[in-house]
Amino acid sequence: MPRVRIAVRGIVQGVGFRPTAFRLAAARGLTGWVRNHPEGVDLEVQGAAASLQAFLADLAVLPAPIRVDQVEAEALPEVADERVFEIRASGAGETALPVVPPDLATCPDCAQEIATPGERRHRYPFTNCTYCGPRYTLIESLPYDRPRTTMKGFPLCSDCAKEYRDPSDRRFHAQPVACPACGPQLRLEAPGGLRLAERDDALRGAAEALLRGETLALKGLGGYQLLVDATSAGAVQRLRQRKRREEKPFAVMFPNPEALQDACDVSDAETALLTSPAAPILLVRRRKGGIVVPEVAPGNPRLGAFLPYTPLHRLLLEAVGRPLVCTSGNLADEPMAFRDDEAHSRLGTLADVFLAHDRPIVRPVDDSVLRMDADGPTLLRRARGYAPLAVPLPGEGPPVLALGAHQKATVALGFQGRVVLSQHLGDLASPESADLLARTVDDLLAFFRVRPERLACDLHPDYASTRLAERLAAAWNLPLIRVQHHHAHGAACAAEHGLRGPVLALAWDGTGLGTDGTIWGGEALIVDGPAFRRVGHLKPFPLPGGEAAVKEPRRSAAGLLAATLGLEALPPALRDAFGAGAWAPLCAMLDRGVNCPRTSSLGRLFDAVSALAGIHPERGFEGQAAMELEFAAERAAPEGTYPWAFQGGAVRVADPSPLVEALLHDVATGTAPEVVARRFHAALADLALGWARHGGLPDVVLSGGCFQNALLTGLVIERLAAAGFRAHRHRAFPPNDGCIAFGQATVAALQAHGS
Repeated sequence: MPRVRIAVRGIVQGVGFRPTAFRLAAARGLTGWVRNHPEGVDLEVQGAAASLQAFLADLAVLPAPIRVDQVEAEALPEVADERVFEIRASGAGETALPVVPPDLATCPDCAQEIATPGERRHRYPFTNCTYCGPRYTLIESLPYDRPRTTMKGFPLCSDCAKEYRDPSDRRFHAQPVACPACGPQLRLEAPGGLRLAERDDALRGAAEALLRGETLALKGLGGYQLLVDATSAGAVQRLRQRKRREEKPFAVMFPNPEALQDACDVSDAETALLTSPAAPILLVRRRKGGIVVPEVAPGNPRLGAFLPYTPLHRLLLEAVGRPLVCTSGNLADEPMAFRDDEAHSRLGTLADVFLAHDRPIVRPVDDSVLRMDADGPTLLRRARGYAPLAVPLPGEGPPVLALGAHQKATVALGFQGRVVLSQHLGDLASPESADLLARTVDDLLAFFRVRPERLACDLHPDYASTRLAERLAAAWNLPLIRVQHHHAHGAACAAEHGLRGPVLALAWDGTGLGTDGTIWGGEALIVDGPAFRRVGHLKPFPLPGGEAAVKEPRRSAAGLLAATLGLEALPPALRDAFGAGAWAPLCAMLDRGVNCPRTSSLGRLFDAVSALAGIHPERGFEGQAAMELEFAAERAAPEGTYPWAFQGGAVRVADPSPLVEALLHDVATGTAPEVVARRFHAALADLALGWARHGGLPDVVLSGGCFQNALLTGLVIERLAAAGFRAHRHRAFPPNDGCIAFGQATVAALQAHGS
């Protein structure tokens, strides 16, 4: 009988590959074995030649969430007297391939089991199987087996053990398998930890608290979440006050797709994404007069909506019978709490009651956020369901660790031709966030048993990520590659699309330190692997008050006018809004150039235009002014554009003076703000085309926070394509700073490779 050794690589651990292989082999009369390996899964299979070929063909078409990237087979001598196909204990290895299964939403079979009276797991909130449930949040090390997870503290009862060993059962070798007799249990607690109820009584008590308008701290899959009734304006406002989140939208979890359809316009493609194993938060269009109160997402035509992705969420939403705000368990600028003790210490003043359980969480993983655009989904936050899936890393260099940016932080670890990007960590503005960054680095290195030989970070010396990189480089005596922020943006998008030659990168965002010491953000760069050169940028203008201008769009408007038409051109209503006590010091600041850093940031130009158009001049959350400008533009039909002036030769500088003059004329003559906003977006598409023609390269990559704007991205791609350019936007990563660590790792790897 012929025999083959098969090495399978891809997403093949924790997603049901081994039991699936077992059943396929048994169905074709094959013998041998399958086992996990740090690099994937290994098999030895023996039987008739035709059956072996059919088995190999089966492996190529396995359903999601299994993802087979590579299959290698080699002939072996026949093994005599082998009678069965078996699952063996995992193989040992020094280094784990960077392929880890993400956490998966409850599958239909488990959902049905939970809902069916008489089933052993009826109403059990920790039900899972081979095809769903926790993965990355409970894995301590690879290979993925129960003793290497936090489920090792829950010995299997006889019934679960029987399911675990039965090849015909969907829980065959499901590592998190559990039931009410042997698995984790719920508890309801008061702030401080006093136990109020247990098991199903705890869940019912939590539902009653929500219906009373109270705030619930829920220990979810990857950390604590804060929940309130999304139909109660009072409950939502209390949560805003406690969480210090004045206007930024909250996400809402709906009990089922039908309830979501009642509140929002949801397409078939959006429904498929919402009900997929990843089950992300999806930005969908709100219906007028829906049950969700406006205070959840003030002034926003979209709602961050998602469906219950764990049995616990499913049972809670069923008990409450209405949509719930479901947001990260933290204060503004802090990371999500995921340990029980820190949850009580950090969330004790935010929540009225805690619904917790005794299954430890290894690492915090927040919810992913996506938007469905005309050409497919756009990732805005890469976390649960998507992280830490690995992608190819250009170049074959030594292991590299990249520490990312300051906002929307992630960490990247590249080795063996792949790069693992950590889950979204948030902004690094607090000591707790900086500590989470350091712990994530330690976790990644220990998990994959890799020691980096190169480090990469941002140019900005004051980022918490940069300071950590400097400390690690000194402690480990390693070279530190400082990658300019917008170079990293362009390199990330180019690498994601496998573009190795020079490309034009349009890197448009709010802030990034340039090589000249100024703040960049409206950039056209030629990116050629580890090198780049600046071929275009927005003409710099001052930001009076520095960081204060980032939070107050009218300051950006004043700085823009000071650099173009003069402060006297500022609309009187906007000038008067400063008040006499603030206007004179602002003018003096601009006149003397004191605390007025200059920037080429397109993000700040968005803020300035939003203020000048009368859409959003006041303080708000990050990106709010730009978002409201986009929403306004979406309400207007295409109607004209605004002009630019260009300066320079090799570096083409875009002067917005004529744009500002035409825009202010429109405002003064009563043109609707929506039309002004639409013309501004059209002008940016003109700018993109002008820089693309100047760059003279066929491939243009789009990266940076401004390309979270769906209207802008669509207009730019349309204009570039019509002119014969190939435009590429992010697919596997967010366009915002969540992709920076990947770009840094790419640049460092290519430098090491000598490309």
